[in-house]
Amino acid sequence: MSEYKLEIKQVVDYPQCRIYRQLIQCLIKDPNIRSGGSSGLFYYTVLCCYANFRTSYKRIDGISYTVHAGEWICRINELKIYLRLKTAKQTVALMKDLQDRHLIEYNILGRGKLIKFRIKNWCKANRALDYNAPCQKETGFFFLPVSVANELVSYGKCSEMDAVLDLWINTVYNDSQVQGSDVSPLVYIRNGTGKPLLSCDDLARRWGISKATASRYLNKLKKEDYIMTVSFAGSHGSAIYIKRYLSTMFQISDVLVDKDELAMALNIELKIPEERAETEEQTENIRVSNYLNSVSKTTICAVIEKVGKILSLQGFPCYLCPKTEYMLLPLSECKETSILPVKYTDTGRLRFLLVMNCSGKEIFRFDISMQRSEENAEKKASRSKRNPGIPQYISAA
Repeated sequence: MSEYKLEIKQVVDYPQCRIYRQLIQCLIKDPNIRSGGSSGLFYYTVLCCYANFRTSYKRIDGISYTVHAGEWICRINELKIYLRLKTAKQTVALMKDLQDRHLIEYNILGRGKLIKFRIKNWCKANRALDYNAPCQKETGFFFLPVSVANELVSYGKCSEMDAVLDLWINTVYNDSQVQGSDVSPLVYIRNGTGKPLLSCDDLARRWGISKATASRYLNKLKKEDYIMTVSFAGSHGSAIYIKRYLSTMFQISDVLVDKDELAMALNIELKIPEERAETEEQTENIRVSNYLNSVSKTTICAVIEKVGKILSLQGFPCYLCPKTEYMLLPLSECKETSILPVKYTDTGRLRFLLVMNCSGKEIFRFDISMQRSEENAEKKASRSKRNPGIPQYISAA
């Protein structure tokens, strides 16, 4: 029987970005994020959210209107609420501005009470279904061309809402062209470098605002739990992580960003701080198998400490408990055997079993994999020749 492997990606080369209507509805209802910028990205995205993806009929005041794919009709007062504007006059002025920019077409109907609009080139980015049926406005998704989004961002000053959407549209996950995107979904402004590191100066120029305003935007979005930034010392910049991205886009659990793992993926050297007294006290609870005598206890403690931090970020509080004991056992690659003595080979890969005990009772088991660093192996080839029984390992998963 054939085996299939599911691989989830959000790549740079794709010309459209999938936008879920549920996300737009949440943004519309969030009063803490300000709108009102002159770029129009938020307003255009809201109109796309309400546009039909197939032909339907809507009855208003006893009159039935035919609404085709890419169109929608509603009362002006309703559209005013969707766009978060104060007056109907502002709504009509905004629609005229978008029409002058050749993004939409609209007509005023019902003696000035109704408005019907059409998204230009809708069918080029979205598939129009042939059959007639009502269209849900709070479920499903639509595709927004990245080129149109970039044009809107470059048109004028971006509001906080425009900034949220711009970061979301430019988020990349598991793309081999972008460093660190396999670790977590990161914001990557398409510049051909493959590095998702940004500064406030970069965002200020992109959004048409000052550097101080860009910094304020980021701080507010972090406070409202939309994003998380991972900063690095020097002139490297910061990586921006979009929260709830994986759960929204792919319906899978979100991952937490680990700074050390991200720095390794971005080839950024981090200074390791000196061990604190808390770490020294915690190493007393670590027991190492006798079969691991070829690996120093310092290395084993560092591995367990790293795994413990990852577990604490994932919601396991036991790592911080002084009563927790750790025991590291070697695992054989053979499926029939559970625990065997470790013999170092040229494969550069070892597997361990991490057992966590509390008050003498086992509570968790974790499978840890350690792999040889190719770069480290090249640099220390001479040392390996002198002492071939001790390979160097850098990571645990």
